[in-house]
Amino acid sequence: MSKFHPDYFLLVGIPGLEYCHLQLSIVFFIMYILSLMGNSTLLLVVGITESLHQPMYIFLSMLSVGDILLSSTTVPKTLSIFWFGSHEISFNGCLIQIFFIHFICMTESAVLLAMAYDRYIAICHPMYYLTRLSSSFIRVVMAISLARSVVIIIPVILLLRRLPYQKSNVIQHTYCEHMAMARLATADIMVNVIYGLVIIICTSVVDLFLIGMSYVSIVRAVMALSTLTARRKTFSTCVSHICVIILLYVPAFFSFITHRIPHNHIPPYVHILVANLYVLFPPMMNPIIYGIRTKEIRQRILLLFFGKR
Repeated sequence: MSKFHPDYFLLVGIPGLEYCHLQLSIVFFIMYILSLMGNSTLLLVVGITESLHQPMYIFLSMLSVGDILLSSTTVPKTLSIFWFGSHEISFNGCLIQIFFIHFICMTESAVLLAMAYDRYIAICHPMYYLTRLSSSFIRVVMAISLARSVVIIIPVILLLRRLPYQKSNVIQHTYCEHMAMARLATADIMVNVIYGLVIIICTSVVDLFLIGMSYVSIVRAVMALSTLTARRKTFSTCVSHICVIILLYVPAFFSFITHRIPHNHIPPYVHILVANLYVLFPPMMNPIIYGIRTKEIRQRILLLFFGKR
């Protein structure tokens, strides 16, 4: 490494909660295993069931792949810190971890937007569903989502690499995070702060705004239905998607805000706990939500594991 970059960083875990690292590690491990099992089952069910090869379930499969990758990018290293005292992570390894965390989160945000569009067409323009959400359209959505994430994240990595780290190499976290790493630099990080804000606006805020616009149209279409039963049945197809949106965006925005609040107002361990739950709780809950709320998936899972509907 250059004289401006350390050979490695030290991830300390959760400062202030060292006395319960073991208990937390057990909780994190259980959530991680449930996440892997749930999302793998969902991928298997969709993959082997031809009737589920529809746009909504294909987007759901993309979300499951992202959930597996997101938790697997962070949790194994976190557990190695708690169980084996393996605090070291190489400089480039830290950058790679940051890249994949942001890349996956941004891609999942784009997938949720695509799922909102799916619900919008299915409810507001059902006659055009098969033509507008064709296989070619899904491939284009996938390609654009991945390309957008790469283009936006590469500057983050370049901005972090340009900074000198000559004072401390101790990161107060369980995994590498953009601002946690940038704060160790012995130079002005205003560009990193501003670009971090730009990322939030250009991805999460824009995606959430477009999702909101989709649901405004969906609500109007649902309210125009003649009976209360029809309204409930139609809107119930959106409940799972809304729950997943809440699970993804609420902790993400909380984490973003707490990073910009002085630590004397919010203890660091609160932010770090939320950051860990962000990469564990949504991946664990998403397959459960869709498994319970979606009749087709629920029936296929029961048939696969228990031989009954």
